[in-house]
Amino acid sequence: MRPVRFVALGDSLTEGVGDPVGDGWRGWAALLADGVADGPVEFTNLAVSGAQTRDVLERQTPDALDLRPDVASVVIGVNDTLRCTFDIHAVAAGLDQVYAAFTRQGTVLLTACLPDPGAMLGLPGALARPLARRQRAVNTVVHALSERYGAVHLHAAEGAWLTDRAMWSADRLHPGERGHRQLALRCHALLAEVGAATGAPPAPEPEFPAPTRSASLWWLATAGTAWVARRCTDLLPQLLRLAADEMRHRARGTSARLDLRAAAAVSAALAALSAAERPDAADAAAADAA
Repeated sequence: MRPVRFVALGDSLTEGVGDPVGDGWRGWAALLADGVADGPVEFTNLAVSGAQTRDVLERQTPDALDLRPDVASVVIGVNDTLRCTFDIHAVAAGLDQVYAAFTRQGTVLLTACLPDPGAMLGLPGALARPLARRQRAVNTVVHALSERYGAVHLHAAEGAWLTDRAMWSADRLHPGERGHRQLALRCHALLAEVGAATGAPPAPEPEFPAPTRSASLWWLATAGTAWVARRCTDLLPQLLRLAADEMRHRARGTSARLDLRAAAAVSAALAALSAAERPDAADAAAADAA
């Protein structure tokens, strides 16, 4: 019998940032891999730090499909919310194509919704609320499409683990080893429910000691600072405009309009996907009738 193939797609979360092993990262997907089957597992991690939905669609998915995985995880979207080019219509269209491609191939699809980065970073309210609104939009799309394609879906955007400091790395945005193990355990339980994980679940307790405070501060001062600088260069000017708009609406008592506007954009994005499917359905019906 051939090994079970598990392929992970996504960004730095799936790449394993926050769970260092040797000179690289391990992360929740690698921790999960050994438990996908009680026999051999071929695990391939295609996730790349900084990836957005279009990167998963255009670069990672073709390589993943060539591997013909039995299980594929697609966890993406936070980096989309941190870009000045954020477009929920593009996110929805991209995820729809990715999910559909794996579903057509008969792959068990694993997805997750994620916490909003503004809250995790502890940004002031006027800066955090626009990011939270974007992340809620992405999560709503992921929920809807996961249901549409019958994906195994993890609700990771809520729960006590978000406020448990022991779960998170120094940057407060990526899980530490304990947090990655928590994600792996929860994913394993969901996959086991549908018979897609037959091996032992990963151990919940960390294998390595937590980084010292000095090591964490050093990481923040080097790699962490570079990460923030890259995001600020792209997002900060727009985020400041969004924050100003947020404060204007708050002063006028019209903040609800911003939420309604975001909800309408999500509804329109999902409706556009449904509309795009109708011609195909009509063609299929015509072919059957012929």
